[in-house]
Amino acid sequence: MTTDIAQTLATTHPYDVLPDDVRTELAREIAIIDIPAGQLVYAKGAVLTHLYLILSGRIDITDEGGEILSILGPRNSFGERGLMKDGRGAVTAQAAEASRLLAIPAAVFHKLVKDHPRVLRFFDRTRPAAARKQDITTMALSDLMTHAPLTCRPETQLIEAARQMRALGVSCIIATEGEAVRGILTTGDITARAVAEGCPPETPVAQVMTPDPMTLPPTALVADVLHAMIERKITHMPVVAAGRLVGIMTQTDLTRFQATSSAALIREIAAAADRATLARIVARIPDLLVQLVGGQNAHQTVTRLITDIADATTRRLLTLAEAKLGPPPVPYLWLACGSQGRQEQTGVSDQDNCLIIDDAVTPPDDAYFAALAKFVSDGLDEAGYFYCPGDMMATNIKWRQPLRVWRDYFRRWINVPNPEAQMLSSVMFDLRPIGGHMALFDDLQAETLAAAAKNSIFMAHLVSNSLKHQPPLGLFRGFATVRSGEHKNTIDLKHNGVVPVVDLGRIYALTGQLPVANTRARILAAIEAGAVSATGGHDLRDAYDMIADTRLAHQAAQIRRGEKPDNFMAPADLSDFERSHLRDAFVVVKTMQNAAAAGRGYLS
Repeated sequence: MTTDIAQTLATTHPYDVLPDDVRTELAREIAIIDIPAGQLVYAKGAVLTHLYLILSGRIDITDEGGEILSILGPRNSFGERGLMKDGRGAVTAQAAEASRLLAIPAAVFHKLVKDHPRVLRFFDRTRPAAARKQDITTMALSDLMTHAPLTCRPETQLIEAARQMRALGVSCIIATEGEAVRGILTTGDITARAVAEGCPPETPVAQVMTPDPMTLPPTALVADVLHAMIERKITHMPVVAAGRLVGIMTQTDLTRFQATSSAALIREIAAAADRATLARIVARIPDLLVQLVGGQNAHQTVTRLITDIADATTRRLLTLAEAKLGPPPVPYLWLACGSQGRQEQTGVSDQDNCLIIDDAVTPPDDAYFAALAKFVSDGLDEAGYFYCPGDMMATNIKWRQPLRVWRDYFRRWINVPNPEAQMLSSVMFDLRPIGGHMALFDDLQAETLAAAAKNSIFMAHLVSNSLKHQPPLGLFRGFATVRSGEHKNTIDLKHNGVVPVVDLGRIYALTGQLPVANTRARILAAIEAGAVSATGGHDLRDAYDMIADTRLAHQAAQIRRGEKPDNFMAPADLSDFERSHLRDAFVVVKTMQNAAAAGRGYLS
């Protein structure tokens, strides 16, 4: 019997990579068990005692609601996900027909993956963080910022602030009230605004400082600081978390670091004189994507840097528009939604945007904002951010409205969640301010999050609507590919890959009233806030990482071949190992979709 088991292992991956003596010894530890039809092998949450390999029969893998996720046959293994995590079943395994299994004891399995890296690589479903390239510009500010920066009160005398700066040898002091940032005073401010203007030494800092300076959270990237400094011509960046000053990054801190090519593009964008120049600069994004993916940067880093370029391009177009049209009649705010709003742009992006206008606007003023919207949207299209097929752009008067109208929009979408409202809210709940008067969004976002979280009917409809995007799972350990047309026999890595996770992230954000728009950040914030279980949330994060990384690698490969990047990948382009792991990621997404539906009362 041991010989028969060893021969089976020798023709089954990953056991075929083991030395003969190790495989023979492993065979001695394995038991053969027979499971009658209808019997559970293990239930979700049960302690796992073995890893199982099917010799004959059929095992159905189901979620806690009883929905079949996979149908497994001979030579398929199961139980590894739970064994590699917490030792409990991640799903339920039941014999659909009489089955014979090889049962590898859990202790033997763990020793096997510990001693044999190739076996570990096969069973480990997490992303190998060690393979990631760590570039200084892609590190979080929390890792590099100066903690406990020098502070003073706004009423502090200028001479006292200057003496404190000299004593510590720093180039700025931050004016605070409590823990909140009220302004920043730099050596440049002292020279240009105090000394040059003949201000007396007793002048309060508040009269010379830059009030309400731009800030970034500690989770932002060093590249975010670099891009902002280049575009806005500033030299200091306070770091703020939950309204509290936690650090500072200065241009001096960054001078020893080499800027990434994304920063070089933004430097050129900030100085571009016209739309044609912007288009030529943005046309270099595909090369940047190949470079970033080739450097094994994580998908959230790649998409953040690419989105930064879209943001800078939009702001430059707004500046050029105002130079052409004159100053706006009332304050406005340009916002992005969709992938730009979530900071998740890849090599394929359309534009989704809108304008929120101050309530002081009058009907004649719309001619100005219509012209501004057309100038910017035309410029984005010229640069390769093609017009939204659904016309969700500021050029559409519906999405170019006063703040009071936007408040009414969101109120109606939440109170009357019909199909159109669900479609619109799935886009507009990902809004992120890009340029203009930022305060126009703050109260609107807080009000909307609070109203949505309290409306259980709306949330149930939102969950139901999100389930229209299903992972491409074929039951027999394969993929459900596109059946006809130009992309026949491929997987849509956008609509059936990342979008289901994007939808889940949005649901978690609304449930937990979380203001972040980025999908991965939403998942992590939801775990922290208890809007999703830690186990499920971390599984979903890992699954999303794998799907999103695969999508970017596919696009980079297309660009290297001289092709236009898209989201349609043939499973045959992946190795058996890659297909297995990608399918497992889709199973996690499907499981989390089912859990969301069960938790909110699925609406049929």
